[in-house]
Amino acid sequence: MNDDEAVVIVTGGTRGIGRGIVRCFHDAGYRALVCARSAPEAPLRDGEREALFTPADVRDPEQVEDVVELAVREFGRIDVLVNNAGGTPAYDTATASPRLHARLVELNLLAPLTFSVAANRVMQQQPQGGSILFISSVAAQHPETTAISYAAAKAGIDTLGAGLAKAFAPHVRVNTVTVGLVATPDSGDFYGEGSEAAAHIPMGRMGTPEDVGHACVMLSDPLRAAYITGANLAVHGGRQTPWVGGGTGD
Repeated sequence: MNDDEAVVIVTGGTRGIGRGIVRCFHDAGYRALVCARSAPEAPLRDGEREALFTPADVRDPEQVEDVVELAVREFGRIDVLVNNAGGTPAYDTATASPRLHARLVELNLLAPLTFSVAANRVMQQQPQGGSILFISSVAAQHPETTAISYAAAKAGIDTLGAGLAKAFAPHVRVNTVTVGLVATPDSGDFYGEGSEAAAHIPMGRMGTPEDVGHACVMLSDPLRAAYITGANLAVHGGRQTPWVGGGTGD
């Protein structure tokens, strides 16, 4: 292990978009720490690199602090935090319980804020600073009727990213990646058949988790992206709205 290698924390990085993000950071030479509520079915190995996994519920501030402390203890640094954990089931807004709405806002907005503040405290003390990324959704500007509180939380993420970019500057950069329709093992629950959804995307296909991962790596690059903070990069293949056949999630 090379102590000079950069370190990334990816929340919700065991499957779907998060797994693609981890894979791209591995390809870029990063050491990765992944947290999620459930352990991965198989080791998070890509080539010669394997991510360190720790169970954590990002809605619990104490567990968030534990993850940050683990990263510092094991790797001695935190270069990048990717706030990927989130998502929503489809639901009827008129009949959904207040608890469901509160939990969705907690997971998709408050948890990323808590994690970012905790990681920033470490990054501010590092000579190389750090980079914090938020994963948002096209639903933030075009909410589906079956996931309105999720969309509102993602709209909050857009504002949060812009605000923290000012609060944490100049030592820590903060950016947002807005994601459109992405093909994952669970995407059929939201979009139906991928070929049907792809017909409505200018790029002619749904995105891949790696499309999102490559964008995250690019925005985290301390040289190529050194002057990029407070940005919101759209990774949606040209389709700026969610798929009308279902909800959205990550």
